[in-house]
Amino acid sequence: MFRTLLLATLATLIWSCGNPPAAPCTPASCPTGCCTADGECAPGGENSACGSSGNACVNCADSAQTCGNAACVSPGSGGGTATGGGTATGGGTATGGGTATGGGTATGGGTATGGGTATGGGTATGGGTATGGGTATGGGTATGGGTATGGGTGGGGGSTADAGTIVRFVAIGDTGKGNTDQALVGAAIGSRCATSGCDFVVLLGDNFYPSGVSSTTDSQWQTAFVTPYASVNAPFYVALGNHDYGGEGLGIDFPKGQNEIDYAAVNPKWRLPAFHYRWSIGDVEFFVGDTNRSMFSIDSTMRSDFDTWLPGSSALWKIVFAHHPYKSNGKHGNAGSYDGAPFIPIVNGAGVKSFVEERVCGRADFYITGHDHNNQWLQTTCTRSGSTLQTQLIVSGGAASTTALEGSNPTYFETDNLGFTYIVISGRSFTATFYDSLGVQQYTRTVTK
Repeated sequence: MFRTLLLATLATLIWSCGNPPAAPCTPASCPTGCCTADGECAPGGENSACGSSGNACVNCADSAQTCGNAACVSPGSGGGTATGGGTATGGGTATGGGTATGGGTATGGGTATGGGTATGGGTATGGGTATGGGTATGGGTATGGGTATGGGTGGGGGSTADAGTIVRFVAIGDTGKGNTDQALVGAAIGSRCATSGCDFVVLLGDNFYPSGVSSTTDSQWQTAFVTPYASVNAPFYVALGNHDYGGEGLGIDFPKGQNEIDYAAVNPKWRLPAFHYRWSIGDVEFFVGDTNRSMFSIDSTMRSDFDTWLPGSSALWKIVFAHHPYKSNGKHGNAGSYDGAPFIPIVNGAGVKSFVEERVCGRADFYITGHDHNNQWLQTTCTRSGSTLQTQLIVSGGAASTTALEGSNPTYFETDNLGFTYIVISGRSFTATFYDSLGVQQYTRTVTK
């Protein structure tokens, strides 16, 4: 504990001498996204090197191409008709920035495929009709941000979940040891995914100990990622932790975080398009935060984005992943008084506490983290004024080593055994099951909406 506080105090003194310079966004530093007007790397769509519709492409082979539906496209290709910045392929018709394929019609920024009609930012496929940001598939009609599938109707920001949509994934943190225990848990995850299915795995930060990686060719990519998870046939979405930013966990070597973003262009299994980002599967939206930046209060862009993303999401389930917990019974403890040091700036995690309370609590259904090397589902929740939603808290950091449980927050389940968390979201149900390093179930719990 004394060494931790000594190093932490040193980090505070170093930080007080000046913030680290932010790396400018360039095609080289933002290989899987687009550089925004304020010089930051904005995430692109899955399996693309392109940002949202209308943004400048970074890696499109033809500089005349633009971003349409998160893909590099040429205006008016395939017989489509495009006006006012629209993009049309396969006979589609697009105006006012819309994107249309397969005969769809899109106006005002809408996206339509397979004969769908979309206006005002709506998305329609398979004959659906969407307006005002709605999403419609299979003949459904959605307005005002609603989501409709299979002929359903959604409106006014509401959401009608597709009962057939099931999302399965694993959440693990503090993995990057490259040791026998990491390999053991990795093999158990591979077996679980082969048996039950996995759409993806989330790494919750501290992906490489003790001080991140030095480049995209660092040997730790092989020892602490490729080899331990060779049997896992799924993509890995990634959050960054304090160890990923160097300084043996002090988190002050900020350029090192970019090395992990750059690796996404090397290995498609590794998904890290930006320091913070989001993606959706069906009626579930996932958000990844960079709480090491919150520790140092240099997270203004993330705070601004989360202020837009979460309240603006019409998803039935909203799940936030990050490294640092809000509440935890592990040795690091609760944000605002991390490591028993509530009066030491930065180290105490006050920045994480304010980020979670102001941007996540009462907006997300779950806040899932690592940092403490154990697994917990806390009974403690958090919310915000005016919200009836209680954000639930899960810690899943026992994927390569374990530390003792020392806190007294009430929990549904906690263990300091090695293991991982397997989560299934099906319609209105969310089930988290905790497994040990041999793949033996330890606890399971389901919540419904």
